[in-house]
Amino acid sequence: MKKQKVTKSAESPHGRWYGDACGTAFGLELLGERWSMLVVRELMFGPRRFSDIRANLPGISAKVLTERLSGLEANGVVIRSTAPDPAPAQLYGLTDWGYAAEPILQELGRWAAASPLHDPTLPLSPISFMLSLRTMFDAAAAQDMKAVTVFVIGTAQFTARLAGGAMPVTRGADEAPDLRFEAPAAPPLAAVFYGDEAPETVGVRVTGAQDLREKFISLFNLPSPYIR
Repeated sequence: MKKQKVTKSAESPHGRWYGDACGTAFGLELLGERWSMLVVRELMFGPRRFSDIRANLPGISAKVLTERLSGLEANGVVIRSTAPDPAPAQLYGLTDWGYAAEPILQELGRWAAASPLHDPTLPLSPISFMLSLRTMFDAAAAQDMKAVTVFVIGTAQFTARLAGGAMPVTRGADEAPDLRFEAPAAPPLAAVFYGDEAPETVGVRVTGAQDLREKFISLFNLPSPYIR
């Protein structure tokens, strides 16, 4: 007897891959396809062009990225807009509900980073590094600290505003930061913040008071490895 081919319903907004009422199952229907969560990650600090998303996910094809963006849009996670003149372009961004997925990405990242199989030397996008800082941030230790820190990672720029035990991150550079970290890519910064490397040994340029720099870096730590 010929097996019946099983396909996702084109009329269903989420595919019903599991047929399970559990919220976790439904969440995986929304974000569980390969690349979907990484696409959401790359949009976490604001809308981006198709080419920018693909450039930071070098393993994804244009076809698959188009499919994932279309699926996330159909499911209410992503919304399209048009950049204004002088360089109009189609942008992909997260809906308010899409931004609410940040704690999911953080907790999954924190949990997975404790695995002895985790390889921190693999490629890392600028947004992935900045999201990792928000994930590994020690809010209790930072309660009495205040600092504006700019990160220049290749052509990408971000500003982290530390105050009151919180550290929101936005794209773009503050004109008068307390600290400034510059690197050609994200991995050298990861080596400084998580691998105890001195900035100058890995090609990271830092401006700002040294004592503030050291206190700031100490706020970010990977979880203790899980021992099997």
